[in-house]
Order: sequence, then structure tokens, then C-alpha cells
Amino acid sequence: MEALTEAQQELYDWLVDYIREHQHSPSIRQMMRAMGLKSPAPIQSRLDHLRKKGYIDWSEGQARTIRILQETSGIPIYGTIAAGYVNDVFTDDVQRLNLAGLPLKTGDYALQVTGDSMVGAMIQDGDIVIMRPVKDPQSIREGTIVAARVEDGTTLKHFHRSGNHVKLTPANPNYPIQEFPAAQVDIQGKLVAVWRGFFDS
Repeated sequence: MEALTEAQQELYDWLVDYIREHQHSPSIRQMMRAMGLKSPAPIQSRLDHLRKKGYIDWSEGQARTIRILQETSGIPIYGTIAAGYVNDVFTDDVQRLNLAGLPLKTGDYALQVTGDSMVGAMIQDGDIVIMRPVKDPQSIREGTIVAARVEDGTTLKHFHRSGNHVKLTPANPNYPIQEFPAAQVDIQGKLVAVWRGFFDS
């Protein structure tokens, strides 16, 4: 599926949340207010692009018939994350995980765990971890489980600050604590939930 621009993604995410909550599509005026726009033209343009790219559809000539296409429901599973050492995480082959009813937010995503360095935190090899992007890394609390990107790849670990360094601590004594200069650690998300049994063993 073709990628969206930032403006298209903003409208699409809002539409998904609105339709999920209200069980019908919004009006153009509601979309204008939500996007902070004073003209319907940009909304119509974004809707047309979303339709052409296969994210939404609607019935011609009928109001409030926008529908989210089935293959885009759920949160995206972007790939795997190492609960061991590090690996390359994100993939272009995105699956979707339907977790209807959970308190998820737009932008949340999922990764499949590989490895056993977080077994002490009840996260096992093959589990799905639900992650939430972190806007301000300074707001992360000590001990939060994060997806941290370092030079060699991405890993799932407890987050700790130590001066100008970051310690990524496993929940398995068989693995070492990894320490990096803070500038070399990119926090890509914090743990929201763990999903077990989604994939067949």
C-alpha cells in the first residue's frame, strides 16, 4: 500500500478514531475543524488521495459514507525486535494486529519479540509487544521498557539514565547490561502491552 504524506496520515488517523468511536463517518465540516482548516478544498484533496491509495472508500453522491478499508484495521506490526542483543527491526512488509477494545492510541505499533532477555518481565520469545512512540525522551521514567535503537540495531530493554549515558538493562541475568552515550540511543517507543499467542507456534 502506498505511503501517506504527513497531512494525509493525520486525516486518516483521525478518521479511523472517529469512525471507530461513532460508527459512522464525519462531515466535511467536522474534518475541517479537526484539521484546523477553514476551507473544504484541502480536506477533499486529502480524501481523494486516501481513496486513490486504497485507504478509504465511499459511496458516490451520498453523505457520511466514508469507510476504512478492511486491510488497514488494527495496529501495524513493523517487524521484529531483539530481546537478546540487537537486530534490524523495521520492515516494509507490514501486517496488522486487531486489538479492538484495548485503550490504544493512534500511532501505536507492534513488534514481534525474538530472544529471551526480557523473560523476567514476562516477555517471551514470540510475544507481540505493543509500543507507543515517545515524543520527549527526557520524559521516560527510569526502568520503563523501551524499544531502543543503537548503532547495531534495535533492542527491547529496561531504560536507565546514568549521567550522560543510557543503560539498557535486560530482565534475564544471562545477558549483560548495555551502556551507550545518550546521544547514540534513539528511543523509538515505550511498552504499552504484551500480546501472547497471536502467531501459531
